[in-house]
Amino acid sequence: MRAAFDEMYDGDQHVRVHYREFERWFSEQTPEAMQFKRAEADLVFRRVGVTFAVYGDNVDKSDKNEDEPGAGEGTERLIPFDVVPRIIPAAEWKHLEAGLKQRVRALNMFLHDVYHDQDIVRAGRVPAEQILGNSQYRPDMRGLDVPRKIYSHVAGIDVVRAVNSENAGEFFVLEDNLRVPSGVSYMLENRKMMMRLFSDLFARNRVAPVAHYPDVLLENLRSVAPQGVDNPTVVLLTPGMYNSAYFEHAFLAQQMGIELVEGKDLCVQDDHVYMRTTRGLQRVDVIYRRIDDDFLDPQSFRSDSRLGAAGLLSVYRAGKVSLANAIGTGIADDKSIYPYVPDMIDFYLGERPILSNVPTHVCREKDQLEYTLAHMEELVVKEVHGAGGYGMLVGPASTRQEREEFSTRLRANPENYIAQPTLALSTCPTYVESGLAPRHIDLRPYVLSGKDVITVPGGLCRVALREGSLVVNSSQGGGTKDTWVLER
Repeated sequence: MRAAFDEMYDGDQHVRVHYREFERWFSEQTPEAMQFKRAEADLVFRRVGVTFAVYGDNVDKSDKNEDEPGAGEGTERLIPFDVVPRIIPAAEWKHLEAGLKQRVRALNMFLHDVYHDQDIVRAGRVPAEQILGNSQYRPDMRGLDVPRKIYSHVAGIDVVRAVNSENAGEFFVLEDNLRVPSGVSYMLENRKMMMRLFSDLFARNRVAPVAHYPDVLLENLRSVAPQGVDNPTVVLLTPGMYNSAYFEHAFLAQQMGIELVEGKDLCVQDDHVYMRTTRGLQRVDVIYRRIDDDFLDPQSFRSDSRLGAAGLLSVYRAGKVSLANAIGTGIADDKSIYPYVPDMIDFYLGERPILSNVPTHVCREKDQLEYTLAHMEELVVKEVHGAGGYGMLVGPASTRQEREEFSTRLRANPENYIAQPTLALSTCPTYVESGLAPRHIDLRPYVLSGKDVITVPGGLCRVALREGSLVVNSSQGGGTKDTWVLER
């Protein structure tokens, strides 16, 4: 594994240009002042309720994601917040933004295609069994035309920077999150916290704003309302207060000025969806849903679900309500589909990918399975439907017994796994007890698709707080940072 790219220092240990103002500012701070600011941040976050839930040791973690019902049935914890920002210069962000928009455009075209003509399958660019045999493929969506042909209205694309073959830092896409990507509330709260604690630092840097994200999101949601609806009513559908991302659901609804509803607040009548209010029923036109497909409609999916609205799918298929994200988007963020995204960009857009994938071994293919089994100590092996850092093996950090146990699972169900080389994620200065120290990070920018494809400059930066750890997930002990995109 190559040495990690350092976001703040170059190879000669000189401070990179975009960190110089921060370095000068930090040299003026005392350890006591920084510890006080850390404590103040924890106190404010706890008062506001910026927490997340983690699983108990007796909970099956293998099929949970952050926004699935039941995912929050654990211990409430304060998400660790680091007071040192991750800083991205304007030119780097411009490159990253172009790659993100390109990727999401191609993914939306792929989703339309697989539920319509399946041209990419007939062209032999993606194997049919990878799609039609996938549990995330929803036959109910075949032939259904969604507004503006947009399936993923909100995408969270996980990117990392690592040293490439030319010994330079390069951004790679690690995962595409297209179903119910979460975490944007932490991006917004982190920025508010940094402006509260370090207003003098902002005065030294021209940092692009992120506070307008809820306005952009609402505008894009309104732009995909059913045809003929000029003043759409938008709601946010949550599984409820016991979900691990409930803080985010309530936060975004409040910021957008829309109603936060649960399934019990909705009903279907006369081929429309209505929400119950103190003034009677009010028609709903766009639902920003934070519930997985299986729980949306007990008449069409899981009959035991109490989280959705009976009959919702029939209204959706009739074009009388819009869902963001669309039903069936999971097929495009399945990790077994990820290796084909560069082919999608070429097939649909006729372009070379701006952002590279991480080389990936699809274990359902015999030769790639055998390679993975022979190189377990070098690879990261992931479940194709896994999330939150669960259901994976980080080879270099594993024991022989852990690898042997994982090999047994891999041989039993190879189609459930992919494997990737262990990347040395870039490091960013992080404030620990001894002062500044490098810690590995990733970044989840958010791409909004509606009338336009838009990114808000920045994203959720996650940091592995344990020294040497490459696992940044908050459920696995990671924390978050504010992300600064410089305007010059």
